Amino acid sequence: MLRALPRALRPQRLWKALLARGCASDGAAAGPEIQVRALLGPDQGITEILMNRPRARNALGNVLVGELLEALARLREDQQVRVLLFRSGVKGVFCAGADLKEREQMSQAEVGVFVQRLRGLMNEIASSAVMGLIETTRGLLPGAGGTQRLPRCVGVALAKELIFTGRRLNGIQAQALGLVNHTVSQNEEGDAAYHQARALAQEILPQAPTAVRLGKVAIDRGMEVDIASGMVIEGMCYAQNIPTRDRLEGMAAFREKRPPKFVGE
Repeated sequence: MLRALPRALRPQRLWKALLARGCASDGAAAGPEIQVRALLGPDQGITEILMNRPRARNALGNVLVGELLEALARLREDQQVRVLLFRSGVKGVFCAGADLKEREQMSQAEVGVFVQRLRGLMNEIASSAVMGLIETTRGLLPGAGGTQRLPRCVGVALAKELIFTGRRLNGIQAQALGLVNHTVSQNEEGDAAYHQARALAQEILPQAPTAVRLGKVAIDRGMEVDIASGMVIEGMCYAQNIPTRDRLEGMAAFREKRPPKFVGE
């Protein structure tokens, strides 16, 4: 039989306690640590989340994680959002990882709740010039899903090597291993990666939203099972797309030799 957690250990209560305690990472009353902006004009349909916690190099603390989760929950229900970009407002850094200074102030129970929330955030978004899972160099192990995602990207043997050594990789090394899709030379403004990401978003933007969403579901869910089960998942997603207006529009546009006009229905 499962026992109910004592009230003091219930995750929601602990999370509220952490926020109420004001472990706001950059000091008191620093204001929102993220900004959400919907682009207009030809980029309408692209929404940006700007992470802005300069004193902690965008480290993932209680406030930042909470604000990101809340923003993602809202955007998930917004049918106008077709592509989501994560952007840093801190020059020279995207995200420094978990906020270890803040974590030192937590009890064991609070750490467990925080890591659970962080893992949930990483499930929502998947993440440079230098990157790595360096937790073992701090007496930790990856707790936000890194031990599961990295082997699926690079294989078990290489994942063990990277995690056991805590090795940092530059952009070229990360691309060679398949950890990132693109590397770009930095510009004077320090936002070359953002422009590359925005260009990719502009490529995705005109495609059929429902087909893109179902394709993402098929890939993500299919990677969790054997290939035969993955084929079943693909078939289920394909069947959901058949009755959409966008599929009919795509066929008509092909027949009439014109660009399609997808509406997400």
